[in-house]
Amino acid sequence: MDTRLWLKNYPTRSTLDYPKISLYHYLKKVADQYPNRTALIFIADRVTYREMMENIDRMAAAFTAMGLQKGDRIALMLPNCFAYVYCYFAAMRQGLVVAQLNPLLTARELSFIVRDSNARVLIAADAVFQTIEQAMLDQDIENLIVVPLTGEKINVNARPFDDILQQHEPNPPDVEINPEEDLAVLQYTGGTTGFPKGAMLTHYNLVANAEMTAEILREWLKKFGGKEVYSMGLLPFFHSYGMTVCLNVGLTIPAGLLLVPQFNADLIFYLIQQYKPVIFPGVPTAFMALMNHPEVQNYDLDSIDVCISGAAPMPVEAIEQFEQITGSSILEGYGLSETSPITHSNPFLGVRKPGSIGIPYPDTDCKIVDPDDGERELPIGEEGELIIKGPQIMKGYWNRPNDTASTLKNGWLYTGDIARMDEDGYFYIVDRKKDMIIYGGNKIYPREVEEVLYEHPKVAEAVCIGIPEKFFGEVVKAFIVLKDGAEATPEEIIEFCRPRMIKYKVPRQVEFRSELPKTNVGKFLRKDLAIEEQRRRRLELLEK
Repeated sequence: MDTRLWLKNYPTRSTLDYPKISLYHYLKKVADQYPNRTALIFIADRVTYREMMENIDRMAAAFTAMGLQKGDRIALMLPNCFAYVYCYFAAMRQGLVVAQLNPLLTARELSFIVRDSNARVLIAADAVFQTIEQAMLDQDIENLIVVPLTGEKINVNARPFDDILQQHEPNPPDVEINPEEDLAVLQYTGGTTGFPKGAMLTHYNLVANAEMTAEILREWLKKFGGKEVYSMGLLPFFHSYGMTVCLNVGLTIPAGLLLVPQFNADLIFYLIQQYKPVIFPGVPTAFMALMNHPEVQNYDLDSIDVCISGAAPMPVEAIEQFEQITGSSILEGYGLSETSPITHSNPFLGVRKPGSIGIPYPDTDCKIVDPDDGERELPIGEEGELIIKGPQIMKGYWNRPNDTASTLKNGWLYTGDIARMDEDGYFYIVDRKKDMIIYGGNKIYPREVEEVLYEHPKVAEAVCIGIPEKFFGEVVKAFIVLKDGAEATPEEIIEFCRPRMIKYKVPRQVEFRSELPKTNVGKFLRKDLAIEEQRRRRLELLEK
C-alpha cells in the first residue's frame, strides 16, 4: 500500500525535472529573459536584472583576482543589502562555498565558524567590525572586506567593498561546476545545543528547492499576466529560509526584492504602500507584530496576496486575524537548514489546512516513525518522529562524520521533530523531540499549550517550557507577553486554560515579560528561557 496519501491532493505536478546547473546559471536564465525588470530595491534605489548580473560578474572577477579557487570558502556577515546579493551569486558563479553568518553572532561564535569553515575571505558590514576585532580574525582571514552601511568607523585594515566592485570588469573566467557534488553553501545550524554544525548544501539542493517552491507559486503567478511583481525581502538571507524563499526563489520567479536589513514595522508599512508587493515571506512573530501594531489600520495592505510562513509554527487564531486584516492567504510550511530548507507547504491552489505544515513538496517522501526505535512506521494520526527523503537533502555536516551518520540513515534525514499525518496526507508538527515535557510519564508538547494561550484575547506572545517538579518530573511554565495596554494576572491565565485542556497540561506557573528572546529570524529561543529558569532555581537553592 502506498502511504503517500498527499499525492491525491496535489494541485500541481508531484514530480519535476530539475535543471542540473549551478545556482548562478539558474538565476542567469531569468536575468537574460527579463534584463530590464527591477531585481532589487533598497528604499529608493533600484537595480535591474542586467545591472545586478553585471555587478555579480564584477565581484566574481574580484574573487578570482584574490586567488580564490573552486571549493574555497568565503564568509558573509551582512544584513539584506545589494552587497549580499552580489557576493553570494558571485561565489556561486566561481564554485566558491558561502558560509553564512548572522551579524548578531558573538565573537566566540564568529571565531568558531570562520575557523571551522576555513574561510579565506570575510565580507562584513561596518557595524560588526567590533565583533570581528574581538574574535581576533586578522591572522586567519586573507581578505577582509567592509561594506559601509552605517558609517561606523573601523579600527582594522579592511578593503572597501565598493572600491573592489568598481576595480574589476564583469568578465570573470568560467568555472565548471558539478551541481550534484559541488558545495554551494555551508549553512551553520544547531548553535543552541553546542558548537554549530555546517550543513553542506550543493547547487543541486538549492536549485531543486527553488524549483519546488516556484512550482507551488507558478499557477498563482499567472493571475498577474506577466506584469512586474514585488516580494518583501524581510527574511535575512543568511538564514536558510530567507536564502531560498526570498533570494533564490524571489529573484527567479521573477519578482523584484524589497530589501529590508532588519525588522522595522514603519519601514515595512512604507514599502508596502510605495511598491505594493504581492508576496510576503515571513515568520509568525513578524506577522503578529504587524497585526498588533497600533497604526496597522492606517495602512492599505491589500496588495499582499500571499504570505509564506515558516521557521516556527503560527497559531491558527493569529493566521485568521492576519488574513482578515490584509485579505491575503498565509501558506504555512516547514523545513530545516539541512533540507535547503523547505520540505512541506500548504498549497495555494488546493486544500489549505491552517495549523498544518501542508503536504510534502514534489519528489519529497516523508514518514512518521517510532521516536524510540526510529524505524517502525506509525499509522495515520499517531505522533512520532518525522523523517524525510528528497533532492533538497544536504550531503552531510561539514567535517562531522558522526553527526552526519546519526542524522542521515539509509537516505532518510531524521528531523528530531514530532509530527503526525492526517488521512489526507497533511502533516502537523507537534513539537521538537527535545522540547517535550514529561509529567508523570505523560507527554506534553509545548505547542499544544501555547495554542490555547493564544486564544486568550490579551495574549500577544506565549512560550512554554518544562520546569522540575518534586513528584511528577516536570510541569508547564508559561512566559507571556500581553497585548499593548492589556493587564492580566497569572491566576486569570491559568483559569482560562483549565476548561480547555487536560489537567496535567495546564500551566502551573505564568510569568509576564515585556518581550521574549528570539533569534534574528524571529523564532522563539525556548532554550534561553529554560537556562534562565535553571539559573534562577540554583540561586534560590543557594539562598536557602
